[in-house]
Amino acid sequence: MIPIKSDYELQIMQEAGRILSQTLRRLKGQIKAGVRTREIDQLAADFILAQSALPAFKNYKGFPANICISVNEEVVHGIPDERVLKEGDIVSVDAGINFKGYFADAAFTLPIGRVDSRKRKLIEVTKKALYLGIEEAKENNHLLDISSVIQKYVESHGFSVVRQFVGHGIGLKMHEEPEIPNFGTPHRGARLLCGMVLAIEPMVNMGTWEVDILDNGWTAVTRDKLPSAHFEHTVAITKNGPKILTDFSQGRLN
Repeated sequence: MIPIKSDYELQIMQEAGRILSQTLRRLKGQIKAGVRTREIDQLAADFILAQSALPAFKNYKGFPANICISVNEEVVHGIPDERVLKEGDIVSVDAGINFKGYFADAAFTLPIGRVDSRKRKLIEVTKKALYLGIEEAKENNHLLDISSVIQKYVESHGFSVVRQFVGHGIGLKMHEEPEIPNFGTPHRGARLLCGMVLAIEPMVNMGTWEVDILDNGWTAVTRDKLPSAHFEHTVAITKNGPKILTDFSQGRLN
């Protein structure tokens, strides 16, 4: 059963999304060469707590940090530590918050200084795939309409979508029904209805879609060690089309 949110619940989730988007905007200005990933994690926690919200990832199923920071071949669930970011890295930041019992979730990938053209293209394609998927998140479409358009766009550029990890419903829990794969056949899956809220999140690899989990039990890395990118928004389905609750500014996540 996919939960349907009331207008009141959507108002709270919109506020959660606003706080999360403010958090990620602030982090973007601090992600640069010479910074330790643990410092970014602490900045996120300090700001979230100051907004009367909670970092949703902290201790979630035992996760030890406040946000996920994944670098280069790390796909998702990178654990912030003493690693120092350097020129040429690409960095994926995934964060969630709990505000008044409701969750919001979002992610982006940034290049550190100059990166090669293939890495830059990977980031651009992943971001575009997210927004193409969001465009399909509208009333009376099917769930896999989102999945299909993401897969088609990504693969048309010679990249691959991760299959082991998927998007998800979100609301009173971080992960609700439905699962939202980034691959699939259009016109299949659940019918989308107003009041559903989805965390749509393409994870795109430069090479193979296959991933492995590091010994820390959390961090997923590409099996071929080629780079990966990740973008995510929390999106509500409304009568007026998809509404991005975690928009980073007045425009898109750039």
